[in-house]
Amino acid sequence: MNLFLGTILLLLVLPDVAGVNERCFAVGRGDDSRSCCNVTVEPEKRGSGLGILPLPQRCPELGRSHSSACACLRDRWFREVQGLHSRLVGLKKLLLNVSRAAIRDVLITFSPTEGPSMLNTTEKGKAGKIHLPREIFRSLSSRIVRVVVTVLNIQQLGMFKEVNQAGQVLDNTVVGITVGNTSISGLRDPVQLTFTHRQLPRDVTPQCVFWDPSKGQAGGWSSSGCDTQPGDKKTVCSCDHLTFFTLLLNPALDSSTAQALMAVATTGCGVAMAFSIFTIAFCLFIRCRFRFEETVRINLGLHVNLVGSLFLLNLAFLLNSGLSGRTKPGTCKVLGGFTHYCLLCCFTWTALEGCQLYLLFVKVLGVYIHHYLAKLCLLGWGLPVLVVGVAGAIGSYGDYSIHTTDHQVIAHLCWITSEHVLLHYITNCGYFGLIFLFNMALFGVVTQKSCSLQGTGAVQGGRKPWKVALVAAGLFCLLGATWALAFLTHGISSAPVLYLFTILNSLQGIFIFIWLVILYYPKTKETTGSLSHIIRHDKNTTVSQE
Repeated sequence: MNLFLGTILLLLVLPDVAGVNERCFAVGRGDDSRSCCNVTVEPEKRGSGLGILPLPQRCPELGRSHSSACACLRDRWFREVQGLHSRLVGLKKLLLNVSRAAIRDVLITFSPTEGPSMLNTTEKGKAGKIHLPREIFRSLSSRIVRVVVTVLNIQQLGMFKEVNQAGQVLDNTVVGITVGNTSISGLRDPVQLTFTHRQLPRDVTPQCVFWDPSKGQAGGWSSSGCDTQPGDKKTVCSCDHLTFFTLLLNPALDSSTAQALMAVATTGCGVAMAFSIFTIAFCLFIRCRFRFEETVRINLGLHVNLVGSLFLLNLAFLLNSGLSGRTKPGTCKVLGGFTHYCLLCCFTWTALEGCQLYLLFVKVLGVYIHHYLAKLCLLGWGLPVLVVGVAGAIGSYGDYSIHTTDHQVIAHLCWITSEHVLLHYITNCGYFGLIFLFNMALFGVVTQKSCSLQGTGAVQGGRKPWKVALVAAGLFCLLGATWALAFLTHGISSAPVLYLFTILNSLQGIFIFIWLVILYYPKTKETTGSLSHIIRHDKNTTVSQE
């Protein structure tokens, strides 16, 4: 991710800081509503503020709203959590007074259940540890420095929840550290936090992060200024500033699995490109060689465009995997935009295939629109241009790295950058999700009508069961069902699902080629019967098996 410096967080959570005042003064200027969680927020803090501590537990809006009133209220909540007299379920605190002339580093232990305490020499090492270098205290002006260490259970508090967060917070525990009333950053001798845990699964990678209120709409986790040193049963975080820290468990791949997946995807894409060319040539051949009615010719045209988009998508992936990491930033942005465009074209043509099947199978209507296929081409290839153009204008494309569990970069891709992850969720996940729901509902209707038609004997010619099953499988692939496996790879994914997703989508072009060859050639009479004869047989209840 593109993350902000740790000092930004300190400017937002410590008292008497301009960042906090600006967010609260925005309420006073009338830039936004003054109300958040049924609390009227005033520009200047009044009273002790202890009443806002339990607020997140009864008002989830406080943790996710991006309004100025909620942002101001969140800033005050952070300050109160680090205050001397705060008491709250899910919050445990340690207060220390340390001399500026301290000759030893300060060592503190903490656990999710017991909270923080001074390190005991008899400690067996099962609890987490905090190492505060004495450099921190020598840089301050006060003779006695107040140190506040808090251990928070975010599940009980209802805070520190990032929108679209893929990783999990270890034990739901966040550790906050404050030294004096001054923001501390740029430490040459960093503060160290040791998080203890069980042996982590191979598909999980730990990452040291801190809470950045300025990230996204309502704050998020950032790793800027922090170094992660993973171990078997503990992870050491070294950070050059003080704030709220945690260990985030992110889904990841081990090196061998990631390399195997890349090899399978690269080989599959090369084979799929070859079969995409065969499919396009085959469709053009039978379209010119045999006389089909207009409906069948339109369907063949749709298949050609869908396979063409798959060809471009596979080409974009091969270019991406071969060139990214060695290209200039401008070239990488263009390649990232091209890859995104090809993916959106593939999704759009999948949707158009579904719309065409809806007209033929459900509405049982012929298509009598002038230049119908040309208009579909304008939509299928033109709509993604608008989306990619807007995304490129806001600088959404650039270098994207894929990491393994041991923090090795397995691949560089030119793609949507992490700071614009919302664009990925909307234009890719959201767009395909809608298309998938429509197409799968349509697939169910077509399958049901096809089975009922076979049972009533409306279709003449005694179609073999294997061919009926093949038609259903072909439609299932044609409507983009294999892409739905992507939703099963969210979070901590299993290797079998990743392999299945990679293989099926790499070989989608092969499936479509085999399906079209068996369905359309050489029994052209049966082909026309599968589409047009059935529709003419009974316009009210019959469906084609195109």
